[in-house]
Amino acid sequence: MDYISVIGFIAGTFTTASFLPQAFKIYRSKQTRDLSLPMYVILFIGVILWVVYGVLVMSLPVIIANSLVISLNLYILLMKIKHG
Repeated sequence: MDYISVIGFIAGTFTTASFLPQAFKIYRSKQTRDLSLPMYVILFIGVILWVVYGVLVMSLPVIIANSLVISLNLYILLMKIKHG
């Protein structure tokens, strides 16, 4: 693995992990009132496009990190819809 991929995996780890505190907070409190639904919808679409981009350029760090972000973002979106 080259150093560029290592940087990509490290960046992906940090950006993906940035969603964990919000997801854990929602899981514990079931509170989503202050979250912006449009922001998470726009982010969801953007992250899907990042995965498509990663596949097209064959970048494993982009594909893996953004696939995980899709999962976390989808959880947050579903909880926002459920708990308003």
